[in-house]
Amino acid sequence: MVVNAVHWFRKGLRLHDNPALQEALDGADTVRCVYILDPWFAGSANVGLNRWRFLLESLEDLDRSLRQLNSRLFVVRGQPTDVFPCLFKKWNITRLTFEHDSEPYCRERDAAILKMAHEHGVETCVRNSNTLYMLSSIIEMNHNKPPLTFKRFKAIVQQLGLPKRPLATVSQQQMEACTTPVSATHDQQYGVLSLDELGFKTDDLTAAVWKGGETEALMRLDKKGWLPSESHPKRGAECLFASPTGLTPYIRFGCLSCRTLYFTLRGLYMKARKNGTPPFSLYSQLMWREFFYTVGTNNPAFDRMEGNPVCVQIPWDHNTEALAKWAQGQTGFPWIDAVMTQLRQEGWVHHLARHAVACFLTRGDLWLSWECGMKVFEELLLDGDWSINAGSWMWVSCSSFFQQFFHCYCPVGFGRRIDPSGEYIRYICRLHIHDANLPFHHIPKVLYWIEIW
Repeated sequence: MVVNAVHWFRKGLRLHDNPALQEALDGADTVRCVYILDPWFAGSANVGLNRWRFLLESLEDLDRSLRQLNSRLFVVRGQPTDVFPCLFKKWNITRLTFEHDSEPYCRERDAAILKMAHEHGVETCVRNSNTLYMLSSIIEMNHNKPPLTFKRFKAIVQQLGLPKRPLATVSQQQMEACTTPVSATHDQQYGVLSLDELGFKTDDLTAAVWKGGETEALMRLDKKGWLPSESHPKRGAECLFASPTGLTPYIRFGCLSCRTLYFTLRGLYMKARKNGTPPFSLYSQLMWREFFYTVGTNNPAFDRMEGNPVCVQIPWDHNTEALAKWAQGQTGFPWIDAVMTQLRQEGWVHHLARHAVACFLTRGDLWLSWECGMKVFEELLLDGDWSINAGSWMWVSCSSFFQQFFHCYCPVGFGRRIDPSGEYIRYICRLHIHDANLPFHHIPKVLYWIEIW
């Protein structure tokens, strides 16, 4: 029997540690790697230009990597429920593989695709590699309920032991065992779209601080040949700037496998400490990611207050003007405005900065709903992820998980402690002004306050 396989790329935009892709290649006669992109979605969704640019760069990088293996990426335009029946028939598909996605909307979408594939007689294979563990196992060990404290989550994970080790990168030998039919008009039919084609204005587009793609992700990981000497690294102004070894956007888009990062960190620690047992804190950021994924997996209302069983119902204020000024970095508080400006310009800010602006918007100063802030982050953050974004906003606003009302970030004092010389704020203001030669009297008064900080 001839096996014509399609691997459907979604978040896992990589060739390393991709078990679903490996399943597609196993014993197949032909393999096509597909990414489905809906151009209408680009204009209507709450996703900003930086995130779209990162995605398109990641797709271009994936296509280049596949070319080196005598294959190509097929970017198909449309919606999955419309696209797949056509592809099944056009390519005579017998096998469909994709990575498991635990978020409620994605599970609903995938269930519809699996049902459709079954109706067309197409074999399906779904594998997990977006999280370290199968989240259903964590929930099952907590009496079939998601753990609502990180302490409880940590205890369960430690009982599970180490995650599965990452798989090797797809090899030339594997790809040579099958073929990828590519037509002369491939680029016209299935090429990666540009920002212009998606309807974005790019005339004033500045260079990207974060370059998308698996190649860049692995280069950054290779540079991370160090381990912090302390469980909590020092907090200074230098941590607020984008780092050449930063990895969170690459984890979010699946350009870097979370399991690869986990075992890389583990290996570095054991080498440096002569096979000492790595502390749980070494993987703390990965575990927080896992925690929020676990809590959100069976809760379709996880991203809103109303109807959300894990969220405190709070009578937030409604002030569209205040919300707009916060989102645009125009509150008049230099530290808060600098963070929001960096977020809009670069698509990333340090987690301490995120906490500060989130606290300012919600329980700290403006008393506006965390849902409003979550939507702004969803648009602008390169590493914005449905589960982590919603969970973090509920946490910082004291709407769920931890109600430590006494812990509040002062919009002046906290900025002074982390950036005592004003270096970070001045740098961000230069991004905003676009002209370091402006005469002094043209600089807004708020920036003058920064200079005498």
